[in-house]
Amino acid sequence: MFALCDCNNFYASAERLFKPSLRLVPVVVLSNNDGCVIARSEEAKQLGIRMGDPAFLVRDLITKHDIQVFSSNYVLYGDLSERVMQSLGRWFPMVVPYSIDECFAWAAGIKHIYEHTVQARAAIIRNTGIPVSIGIGPTKTLAKVANKLAKKNKGVFVMDSDKSIAEALATFPVEDLWGVGRQYYKKIEKLGIETVGQLRDMPEMWFKNNMTVQGQRLYNELWGRPMLSIGDPPAKAKGLSVTRSFSCYIESPDVLCEAVTAYASRLAEKLRVEGLCCQFLEVFMFTNVHREDHPQHYPRHVHRMPVASNSTLEIVSVATKVARMLFRTGIKYRKAGVIATVLIPEAEVQYNLFQEHKTKHTGLSAIIDQLNTAYGRGAVRLASEGFEKKWRLKHEHLSGGYTTRWKDIVGVK
Repeated sequence: MFALCDCNNFYASAERLFKPSLRLVPVVVLSNNDGCVIARSEEAKQLGIRMGDPAFLVRDLITKHDIQVFSSNYVLYGDLSERVMQSLGRWFPMVVPYSIDECFAWAAGIKHIYEHTVQARAAIIRNTGIPVSIGIGPTKTLAKVANKLAKKNKGVFVMDSDKSIAEALATFPVEDLWGVGRQYYKKIEKLGIETVGQLRDMPEMWFKNNMTVQGQRLYNELWGRPMLSIGDPPAKAKGLSVTRSFSCYIESPDVLCEAVTAYASRLAEKLRVEGLCCQFLEVFMFTNVHREDHPQHYPRHVHRMPVASNSTLEIVSVATKVARMLFRTGIKYRKAGVIATVLIPEAEVQYNLFQEHKTKHTGLSAIIDQLNTAYGRGAVRLASEGFEKKWRLKHEHLSGGYTTRWKDIVGVK
């Protein structure tokens, strides 16, 4: 048996946790640069706020209903996510994170599974303050279905028999099924299939012919035959990127290189965390496509690294040189990014026999990581990143680091 634990409206719930006065107040969380809505409380959903709505389009609605707005605070969310998963781990023998607000757990062998799960959910809410829903099923796919139903059934839903599975799937919409993307849904919709129960009754050969290997796996999962184990490793990343919109237009190559330095430094850090090196580095810049009165420019360039690397100094050096090459005077840039592709493990890097490899960069990068871990990201950085950072993302509604920063810890009088 598999369990799927999902944090309800996670980002909004995290913001409410340290401000109890917002418990019944509509809350939304905005994306990077305070651009779009990426999380909503139930009250905000009822007022018509949709996922992905640009902030400027719902500004009147926010003002009219006094909706509380927060900038995304991923450091806080990451810490609370870890606490939820640690708490869940006290009730299930194995817990495997799936995303920042979801994780699978191994539930086989647990007696009185419904009562056990109800107690586990209550303990998680009591220990972390984050509301969660837990679904139980014989496969990961069915656990996902059970989790969706749990949100409407007091936070826990268990499918542990053929009868309970058939009843649940009989009315569950296909469009909400894990593993059915937009293209597959179009094929299914043409057949007049609306529920997962109807889909499951299709011949196995139809799944294989129309949805390839993934479809055959889905068919078995829907019939309670696990095709995905609890410990299936995540797919290896094919590329890593750091892209950001600027809070203001950039018209200077020096200011642009400050931003690119920051993005490239973060990208190198992400590569080292994953134990990977990149063979190709892509740099791109965008103007504002919605400003027809501005000249448009969308340059990008892919640079092949002489030796695959995750060194901050090497990646920043390449990225800034490319950025200066792409920059055009008189253009107002609104966004830039750095992308690492063709990734290989650090242990498999092939060095050039005729070129000296700067191994000292490896040690320097490791020291930078250690200092930034101890004193906060950005405590040690390259001088070319600058200090004023006028291009920094907007965070006009950023909450405190209540669990990660000493000065932001909530005091009790």
